Amino acid sequence: MKEFKLNNVDFIPLCDLLKATGLCQTGGHAKLVIGEGEVTVDGQVETRKRCKINAGQTISFAGQEIKVLK
Repeated sequence: MKEFKLNNVDFIPLCDLLKATGLCQTGGHAKLVIGEGEVTVDGQVETRKRCKINAGQTISFAGQEIKVLK
């Protein structure tokens, strides 16, 4: 499981998180996989591309998990 730390912000949009962690190479690819229902947030499919991801949430995509930390 990868960890991603929020630095001086309260949240990160889901599409930006996928790009920042390297799970998607571009923002466009991130938006595509989110829209197709391939990403889960805390075990639930998430299709909102700019969903606010907060500390404590877990994101899963393509067999990878990201734990978001404060």
